[in-house]
Amino acid sequence: MDGTIMVTYKILCKADLNKEITIQELLLNEKVLKTIKSEFAKGFRNITLSSNKLESSLKIETVKELYSFEVDKNDFADILSLAEEDATAKKLLKKDCERVELIDIETLK
Repeated sequence: MDGTIMVTYKILCKADLNKEITIQELLLNEKVLKTIKSEFAKGFRNITLSSNKLESSLKIETVKELYSFEVDKNDFADILSLAEEDATAKKLLKKDCERVELIDIETLK
């Protein structure tokens, strides 16, 4: 196969936050309810909060910088290893930040 692949990855650390919270969980939290009411319904009484889709969720995660490199299409099977090697070469891997997560694989040419 001719051509190249653009690989985008990020470095994962042990202290990273990656949590998903449903709307239902938020509406069950008294502190969240009070904050929403005081911000959006100030001065009103007997207010209730509800949602049409309780299974909807919010994601809370650590913002990470994305890194990219280019490889031949023939190296597709080794992309994760090559991403780890690229991160090592760029000195991105440190104590407690030793994992690589592939974000995007894009075929070029």
